[in-house]
Amino acid sequence: MPRIVRFHQLGGPEHLRIEEDPSQQPGKGEVRLRVEAAGLNRAESVYYHGRYFETPQLPSRIGYEVAGVVEAVGEGVDPGWIGKPVATIPGFSQNRYGTLGEEAIVPVEVLGEYPKNLTPVQAAAIWMQYLTAYGALVLVGGVKGGDFVSIPAASSSVGLAAIQIVREQGATAIAVTRTAAKRAELLALGAHHVIVGDEEDYVSRVREISGGQGARITFDPVAGPGVEKLAAAAAHGGVLIEYGALAGAPTPFPLIAAMVGALSVHGYTLMQVTRDPATAATAKKYVFDRLADERFVPKIARTFPFAQTVAAYQFLESNQQVGKVVIRVS
Repeated sequence: MPRIVRFHQLGGPEHLRIEEDPSQQPGKGEVRLRVEAAGLNRAESVYYHGRYFETPQLPSRIGYEVAGVVEAVGEGVDPGWIGKPVATIPGFSQNRYGTLGEEAIVPVEVLGEYPKNLTPVQAAAIWMQYLTAYGALVLVGGVKGGDFVSIPAASSSVGLAAIQIVREQGATAIAVTRTAAKRAELLALGAHHVIVGDEEDYVSRVREISGGQGARITFDPVAGPGVEKLAAAAAHGGVLIEYGALAGAPTPFPLIAAMVGALSVHGYTLMQVTRDPATAATAKKYVFDRLADERFVPKIARTFPFAQTVAAYQFLESNQQVGKVVIRVS
Protein backbone atom coordinates (compact mmCIF):
# COMPACT_ATOMS: atom_id res chain seq x y z
CA MET A 1 0.00 0.00 0.00
CA PRO A 2 1.26 3.54 -0.72
CA ARG A 3 2.50 5.64 2.17
CA ILE A 4 0.84 9.01 2.78
CA VAL A 5 1.15 11.79 5.38
CA ARG A 6 -1.76 12.42 7.73
CA PHE A 7 -2.33 14.17 11.05
CA HIS A 8 -4.88 13.27 13.72
CA GLN A 9 -4.73 16.41 15.89
CA LEU A 10 -3.99 20.08 15.38
CA GLY A 11 -0.65 21.51 16.38
CA GLY A 12 2.94 21.48 15.19
CA PRO A 13 4.70 19.27 12.64
CA GLU A 14 5.43 16.67 15.32
CA HIS A 15 1.84 15.48 14.83
CA LEU A 16 2.42 14.52 11.18
CA ARG A 17 2.43 10.75 10.62
CA ILE A 18 3.52 8.59 7.69
CA GLU A 19 0.86 5.91 7.31
CA GLU A 20 -0.07 3.26 4.78
CA ASP A 21 -3.31 3.78 2.90
CA PRO A 22 -5.04 1.66 0.26
CA SER A 23 -4.41 2.77 -3.32
CA GLN A 24 -7.31 4.78 -4.72
CA GLN A 25 -8.86 5.06 -8.14
CA PRO A 26 -9.47 8.55 -9.55
CA GLY A 27 -13.08 9.64 -9.82
CA LYS A 28 -14.77 11.80 -12.40
CA GLY A 29 -12.49 14.65 -13.47
CA GLU A 30 -9.58 13.32 -11.40
CA VAL A 31 -6.17 11.73 -11.97
CA ARG A 32 -3.85 9.63 -9.82
CA LEU A 33 -0.21 10.65 -9.56
CA ARG A 34 2.86 8.64 -8.63
CA VAL A 35 4.55 11.34 -6.57
CA GLU A 36 8.27 11.98 -6.96
CA ALA A 37 8.80 15.19 -4.98
CA ALA A 38 6.78 17.53 -2.77
CA GLY A 39 7.33 21.25 -2.28
CA LEU A 40 6.53 22.60 1.20
CA ASN A 41 4.50 25.77 1.73
CA ARG A 42 3.50 27.95 4.66
CA ALA A 43 -0.11 27.21 3.74
CA GLU A 44 0.35 23.63 4.98
CA SER A 45 1.90 24.76 8.25
CA VAL A 46 -0.96 27.16 8.88
CA TYR A 47 -3.38 24.37 7.92
CA TYR A 48 -2.14 21.75 10.40
CA HIS A 49 -2.00 24.40 13.12
CA GLY A 50 -5.71 25.03 12.43
CA ARG A 51 -5.33 28.65 11.30
CA TYR A 52 -5.97 28.31 7.55
CA PHE A 53 -8.98 29.33 5.44
CA GLU A 54 -10.04 25.68 5.51
CA THR A 55 -10.60 23.83 8.79
CA PRO A 56 -9.06 20.33 8.84
CA GLN A 57 -11.49 17.44 9.17
CA LEU A 58 -9.46 15.05 11.33
CA PRO A 59 -7.74 12.85 10.46
CA SER A 60 -6.60 14.92 7.52
CA ARG A 61 -4.10 14.53 4.74
CA ILE A 62 -1.83 17.42 3.86
CA GLY A 63 0.01 18.82 0.87
CA TYR A 64 -0.55 21.22 -1.99
CA GLU A 65 2.40 21.01 -4.33
CA VAL A 66 3.90 17.84 -5.78
CA ALA A 67 5.64 16.72 -8.95
CA GLY A 68 5.00 13.26 -10.32
CA VAL A 69 3.74 11.13 -13.19
CA VAL A 70 0.09 10.54 -14.09
CA GLU A 71 -0.69 6.85 -13.51
CA ALA A 72 -4.45 6.72 -14.05
CA VAL A 73 -7.33 8.97 -15.07
CA GLY A 74 -10.97 9.05 -14.08
CA GLU A 75 -14.15 9.46 -16.06
CA GLY A 76 -14.11 12.37 -18.48
CA VAL A 77 -10.33 12.87 -18.38
CA ASP A 78 -8.24 12.60 -21.54
CA PRO A 79 -6.19 9.35 -21.29
CA GLY A 80 -3.40 11.22 -23.06
CA TRP A 81 -2.41 12.49 -19.59
CA ILE A 82 -1.21 9.00 -18.59
CA GLY A 83 2.57 8.85 -18.36
CA LYS A 84 3.05 12.63 -18.43
CA PRO A 85 5.29 14.32 -15.84
CA VAL A 86 3.32 17.09 -14.14
CA ALA A 87 3.28 19.31 -11.07
CA THR A 88 0.22 20.42 -9.14
CA ILE A 89 -1.02 23.99 -8.90
CA PRO A 90 -2.21 24.72 -5.32
CA GLY A 91 -5.61 26.09 -4.41
CA PHE A 92 -7.66 22.91 -3.92
CA SER A 93 -8.94 21.42 -0.66
CA GLN A 94 -6.29 19.67 1.42
CA ASN A 95 -9.10 17.90 3.29
CA ARG A 96 -10.13 16.22 0.07
CA TYR A 97 -6.96 16.20 -2.01
CA GLY A 98 -3.93 16.29 0.27
CA THR A 99 -0.99 15.35 -1.95
CA LEU A 100 1.97 14.56 0.34
CA GLY A 101 2.67 10.86 -0.06
CA GLU A 102 3.67 8.27 -2.61
CA GLU A 103 0.31 8.57 -4.34
CA ALA A 104 -2.07 11.50 -4.82
CA ILE A 105 -5.53 11.98 -6.32
CA VAL A 106 -6.11 15.48 -7.70
CA PRO A 107 -8.52 17.25 -10.08
CA VAL A 108 -7.18 17.29 -13.63
CA GLU A 109 -7.51 21.08 -13.81
CA VAL A 110 -4.73 21.57 -11.22
CA LEU A 111 -2.13 19.82 -13.37
CA GLY A 112 0.63 21.80 -15.00
CA GLU A 113 3.20 20.28 -17.33
CA TYR A 114 6.68 21.60 -16.67
CA PRO A 115 9.68 22.24 -18.94
CA LYS A 116 11.93 19.26 -19.68
CA ASN A 117 14.99 21.07 -18.33
CA LEU A 118 13.60 20.84 -14.78
CA THR A 119 14.04 17.92 -12.40
CA PRO A 120 11.06 16.67 -10.34
CA VAL A 121 12.56 18.41 -7.28
CA GLN A 122 12.64 21.71 -9.16
CA ALA A 123 9.18 21.10 -10.63
CA ALA A 124 7.76 20.77 -7.10
CA ALA A 125 8.98 24.32 -6.49
CA ILE A 126 7.44 26.33 -9.32
CA TRP A 127 3.69 26.80 -9.50
CA MET A 128 2.86 28.10 -6.02
CA GLN A 129 5.67 30.62 -5.95
CA TYR A 130 5.68 31.91 -9.52
CA LEU A 131 1.92 32.04 -10.06
CA THR A 132 1.37 33.72 -6.69
CA ALA A 133 3.96 36.38 -7.47
CA TYR A 134 2.80 36.78 -11.08
CA GLY A 135 -0.82 37.36 -10.13
CA ALA A 136 0.02 39.93 -7.50
CA LEU A 137 2.74 41.84 -9.31
CA VAL A 138 1.63 41.65 -12.94
CA LEU A 139 -2.15 41.31 -12.78
CA VAL A 140 -2.90 43.32 -9.64
CA GLY A 141 0.10 45.65 -9.41
CA GLY A 142 0.79 46.12 -13.12
CA VAL A 143 4.53 46.18 -12.40
CA LYS A 144 6.54 48.01 -15.04
CA GLY A 145 9.88 49.61 -15.70
CA GLY A 146 10.72 52.39 -13.25
CA ASP A 147 8.68 50.94 -10.40
CA PHE A 148 10.19 50.34 -6.97
CA VAL A 149 8.81 47.13 -5.48
CA SER A 150 9.15 46.22 -1.79
CA ILE A 151 9.22 42.47 -1.02
CA PRO A 152 8.99 41.61 2.71
CA ALA A 153 9.95 38.02 3.67
CA ALA A 154 12.03 38.04 0.51
CA SER A 155 13.90 34.82 1.31
CA SER A 156 10.73 32.74 0.96
CA SER A 157 10.15 30.88 -2.30
CA VAL A 158 7.41 33.37 -3.27
CA GLY A 159 9.70 36.26 -2.34
CA LEU A 160 12.47 34.95 -4.57
CA ALA A 161 10.01 34.41 -7.43
CA ALA A 162 8.87 38.00 -6.94
CA ILE A 163 12.45 39.24 -7.25
CA GLN A 164 12.83 37.42 -10.57
CA ILE A 165 9.52 38.75 -11.92
CA VAL A 166 10.28 42.32 -10.83
CA ARG A 167 13.62 42.16 -12.65
CA GLU A 168 12.00 40.58 -15.70
CA GLN A 169 9.51 43.47 -15.87
CA GLY A 170 12.28 46.08 -15.65
CA ALA A 171 11.48 47.31 -12.13
CA THR A 172 13.65 47.60 -9.00
CA ALA A 173 13.41 44.80 -6.42
CA ILE A 174 13.82 45.84 -2.77
CA ALA A 175 14.16 42.69 -0.67
CA VAL A 176 13.22 43.00 3.00
CA THR A 177 14.55 40.50 5.54
CA ARG A 178 14.62 40.43 9.32
CA THR A 179 18.34 39.80 9.92
CA ALA A 180 21.56 40.43 8.04
CA ALA A 181 22.29 36.69 7.68
CA LYS A 182 20.47 36.51 4.34
CA ARG A 183 21.58 39.84 2.84
CA ALA A 184 24.43 38.53 0.65
CA GLU A 185 22.41 35.62 -0.70
CA LEU A 186 19.42 37.81 -1.56
CA LEU A 187 21.70 40.14 -3.51
CA ALA A 188 23.26 37.16 -5.28
CA LEU A 189 19.77 35.92 -6.19
CA GLY A 190 18.84 39.16 -7.90
CA ALA A 191 17.62 41.72 -5.38
CA HIS A 192 18.74 45.23 -6.33
CA HIS A 193 18.65 46.33 -2.68
CA VAL A 194 18.22 44.60 0.69
CA ILE A 195 16.72 46.20 3.80
CA VAL A 196 17.47 44.46 7.10
CA GLY A 197 14.48 45.12 9.33
CA ASP A 198 16.27 44.55 12.65
CA GLU A 199 19.04 47.01 11.81
CA GLU A 200 17.64 49.67 9.47
CA ASP A 201 14.72 52.06 9.43
CA TYR A 202 12.46 50.66 6.75
CA VAL A 203 10.69 53.88 5.78
CA SER A 204 13.81 56.01 5.44
CA ARG A 205 15.66 53.27 3.50
CA VAL A 206 12.82 52.85 0.99
CA ARG A 207 12.71 56.62 0.50
CA GLU A 208 16.48 56.72 0.04
CA ILE A 209 16.54 53.85 -2.47
CA SER A 210 13.63 55.26 -4.49
CA GLY A 211 14.88 58.84 -4.58
CA GLY A 212 11.98 59.93 -2.37
CA GLN A 213 9.25 58.27 -4.43
CA GLY A 214 8.46 55.35 -2.15
CA ALA A 215 7.49 51.84 -3.18
CA ARG A 216 4.77 51.79 -5.83
CA ILE A 217 4.08 48.11 -5.06
CA THR A 218 4.52 46.39 -1.72
CA PHE A 219 4.07 42.59 -1.83
CA ASP A 220 3.62 41.48 1.78
CA PRO A 221 2.86 38.06 3.35
CA VAL A 222 3.34 39.16 6.96
CA ALA A 223 0.59 41.69 7.74
CA GLY A 224 0.03 42.56 11.41
CA PRO A 225 1.09 45.92 12.91
CA GLY A 226 3.95 46.23 10.42
CA VAL A 227 1.58 47.28 7.65
CA GLU A 228 1.65 50.82 9.01
CA LYS A 229 5.37 51.09 8.22
CA LEU A 230 4.82 49.54 4.81
CA ALA A 231 2.07 52.06 4.10
CA ALA A 232 4.24 54.98 5.29
CA ALA A 233 6.93 53.99 2.76
CA ALA A 234 4.54 53.57 -0.16
CA ALA A 235 4.53 55.86 -3.18
CA HIS A 236 1.61 58.20 -3.80
CA GLY A 237 -1.02 56.13 -5.57
CA GLY A 238 0.80 52.92 -4.66
CA VAL A 239 -0.66 49.53 -3.86
CA LEU A 240 -0.07 47.39 -0.77
CA ILE A 241 -0.79 43.74 -1.65
CA GLU A 242 -1.41 41.51 1.37
CA TYR A 243 -1.18 37.79 0.59
CA GLY A 244 -0.57 36.26 4.02
CA ALA A 245 -0.86 36.71 7.77
CA LEU A 246 2.43 35.36 9.09
CA ALA A 247 2.49 37.92 11.90
CA GLY A 248 -0.36 36.06 13.58
CA ALA A 249 -1.65 39.37 14.96
CA PRO A 250 -4.48 41.77 14.10
CA THR A 251 -3.76 43.95 11.08
CA PRO A 252 -4.74 47.63 11.38
CA PHE A 253 -5.98 49.45 8.31
CA PRO A 254 -3.49 52.28 7.58
CA LEU A 255 -6.26 54.85 7.15
CA ILE A 256 -4.26 58.08 7.21
CA ALA A 257 -1.56 56.80 4.84
CA ALA A 258 -4.27 55.46 2.54
CA MET A 259 -6.14 58.78 2.52
CA VAL A 260 -3.14 61.11 2.20
CA GLY A 261 -1.21 58.89 -0.23
CA ALA A 262 -4.13 57.55 -2.28
CA LEU A 263 -2.91 54.10 -1.26
CA SER A 264 -4.79 50.95 -2.28
CA VAL A 265 -4.71 47.95 0.06
CA HIS A 266 -5.46 44.75 -1.84
CA GLY A 267 -6.15 41.34 -0.26
CA TYR A 268 -4.85 38.62 -2.51
CA THR A 269 -4.54 34.83 -2.86
CA LEU A 270 -3.40 32.56 -5.68
CA MET A 271 -7.05 31.66 -6.29
CA GLN A 272 -7.47 35.06 -7.97
CA VAL A 273 -5.32 33.60 -10.76
CA THR A 274 -6.53 30.00 -10.80
CA ARG A 275 -10.30 30.54 -10.59
CA ASP A 276 -10.47 31.90 -14.17
CA PRO A 277 -9.25 29.41 -16.82
CA ALA A 278 -8.14 32.09 -19.29
CA THR A 279 -6.20 34.02 -16.65
CA ALA A 280 -4.62 30.81 -15.37
CA ALA A 281 -3.56 29.79 -18.89
CA THR A 282 -1.89 33.16 -19.50
CA ALA A 283 -0.09 33.02 -16.17
CA LYS A 284 1.09 29.43 -16.70
CA LYS A 285 2.49 30.28 -20.14
CA TYR A 286 4.33 33.32 -18.76
CA VAL A 287 6.00 31.17 -16.10
CA PHE A 288 6.57 28.09 -18.29
CA ASP A 289 8.33 30.05 -21.03
CA ARG A 290 10.71 31.73 -18.59
CA LEU A 291 11.50 28.48 -16.81
CA ALA A 292 12.17 26.79 -20.14
CA ASP A 293 14.75 29.37 -21.25
CA GLU A 294 16.10 29.73 -17.70
CA ARG A 295 15.24 33.37 -17.23
CA PHE A 296 13.55 31.98 -14.10
CA VAL A 297 15.34 29.39 -11.96
CA PRO A 298 13.70 28.00 -8.78
CA LYS A 299 15.94 28.12 -5.71
CA ILE A 300 15.90 24.94 -3.62
CA ALA A 301 16.92 25.67 -0.03
CA ARG A 302 17.15 22.05 1.11
CA THR A 303 15.80 18.61 0.32
CA PHE A 304 14.71 15.92 2.78
CA PRO A 305 13.90 12.23 2.30
CA PHE A 306 10.26 11.25 2.73
CA ALA A 307 11.02 9.53 6.05
CA GLN A 308 12.10 12.92 7.45
CA THR A 309 8.83 14.73 6.72
CA VAL A 310 8.53 16.02 10.29
CA ALA A 311 12.08 17.41 10.18
CA ALA A 312 11.35 19.05 6.83
CA TYR A 313 8.38 20.97 8.22
CA GLN A 314 10.33 21.86 11.37
CA PHE A 315 13.01 23.34 9.11
CA LEU A 316 10.34 25.25 7.18
CA GLU A 317 9.03 26.73 10.43
CA SER A 318 12.54 27.68 11.60
CA ASN A 319 12.73 30.46 8.97
CA GLN A 320 16.35 29.53 8.20
CA GLN A 321 15.74 28.72 4.55
CA VAL A 322 16.34 30.82 1.47
CA GLY A 323 14.08 29.33 -1.19
CA LYS A 324 11.96 26.18 -1.30
CA VAL A 325 12.08 23.19 1.04
CA VAL A 326 11.42 19.97 -0.91
CA ILE A 327 10.79 16.36 0.13
CA ARG A 328 12.11 13.62 -2.18
CA VAL A 329 9.33 11.04 -2.17
CA SER A 330 10.71 8.55 -4.72
